[in-house]
Amino acid sequence: MWNKLEPYEGIRVEPGSTDQVNDFLVPEVRLVIKVNGEIFTATMCSLGNEEDLARGLLYSEDVYRHRNIEPEIIIESRDTSKGLIILDFRFPTTLAGKGYSTSRNLLSVSSCGICGQKELTDPGTGSLSRDFIVDISQINPLFEHMRLQQELFAKTGGSHAAAMFDRNGELLAIREDIGRHNAVDKCIGSLLRRGDLNKVKFLVVSSRVSYEIVAKCFIAGIPVLAAVSAPSSLAVDFCKEFGITLLGFCRNGRFTLYSHPERLNLG
Repeated sequence: MWNKLEPYEGIRVEPGSTDQVNDFLVPEVRLVIKVNGEIFTATMCSLGNEEDLARGLLYSEDVYRHRNIEPEIIIESRDTSKGLIILDFRFPTTLAGKGYSTSRNLLSVSSCGICGQKELTDPGTGSLSRDFIVDISQINPLFEHMRLQQELFAKTGGSHAAAMFDRNGELLAIREDIGRHNAVDKCIGSLLRRGDLNKVKFLVVSSRVSYEIVAKCFIAGIPVLAAVSAPSSLAVDFCKEFGITLLGFCRNGRFTLYSHPERLNLG
């Protein structure tokens, strides 16, 4: 499977230089799990072993735990070009567990129509405003600010952080959590409570970037998303459509730009 990885264009920025690069990104897909024809849940995952993932989730949620009677698994869709896989697990309701009646439909989004585009300059709908221009010298200090306030990580080494900054690089919120998505949600919640969410221009995360974080960034109206680690392929695809400038591998003054370069002043 991994010999089918395709490169995504990016611009690697280092002190005093910029270079065109082609990076291989982890393929990410939406996995919709149905039970007897009805959507039970939808989740984001890496491409591969989707039936095992769905089976394990249904087992752990006590939807179907029979080991002697195999459910019928119907592949309704496997369109990896659009990042969508739909599986329907069918079995007699008399064999269902207590979790059968509990819907976990946590994520429902329409197809973006741009998934799978590999070039940095691919056009997108770009819903977020383009009038905010970032100087590359602003990026590294954001991570320094976040790192200095990661108290839980300093003590445990086991937490993720998310931080939000205004256009001048002033810290508005930082939160830590064992789950990287939870850290982002905590920041959003704190700024909603204070009425300051509209001031945010940068979301900085200590983790990799998957689709879920991009979705939260878009919903919060944040134009620049920067991460310590890699983005997934679907994260890049959706940043292109949503109008988000995405920076990955932000370390030691370096980063790779994956979408909407028009927002950055590269000098």
